[in-house]
Amino acid sequence: MPMEIITYPNPILERVSEEIEEITPEIRQLAEDMLQSIHSQNGLGLAAPQVGVNKRLIVVDVDKMDPGHGCFMLVNPRISNQDGLTTTDEGCLSFPELTVTMTRAKRIKVHGLNLDGQETAVEAEGLLAVCFQHEVDHLNGKVIIDNASYLKRTMYERKVRKLRERQN
Repeated sequence: MPMEIITYPNPILERVSEEIEEITPEIRQLAEDMLQSIHSQNGLGLAAPQVGVNKRLIVVDVDKMDPGHGCFMLVNPRISNQDGLTTTDEGCLSFPELTVTMTRAKRIKVHGLNLDGQETAVEAEGLLAVCFQHEVDHLNGKVIIDNASYLKRTMYERKVRKLRERQN
């Protein structure tokens, strides 16, 4: 079932996530619910903190924008073998209506456990590499607004404050 996406300025978005010690049925269900959430929100990836769970779990599915990759659900992911640079405009489900120009590695290798507990590694480039880096950043408490200019950040924070005032 799709989950509610946590939005800025919720402090969980800036916390370092905890390692997952055991892949339980609850972790598997969380990954499935996260996948449904990105599909229902037209996203490309999601990290567990974005649904209020401070655990090292990501789900990435870029097939609708870059067909042929499939879906990845990784526990305790870590990135190695970064190569080259690419600059992209990134959005984030936790930062509605914000895009930030980011410089990322063009090619990476990401390691982690699949939902069966087996070590897996994925070599990624282009959009898939960018998405993996974005989601791993979330697990490390880094968010796209950290890379926004002072002016863009101030304007976005003002917009969020006004929206919250209208809702209360």
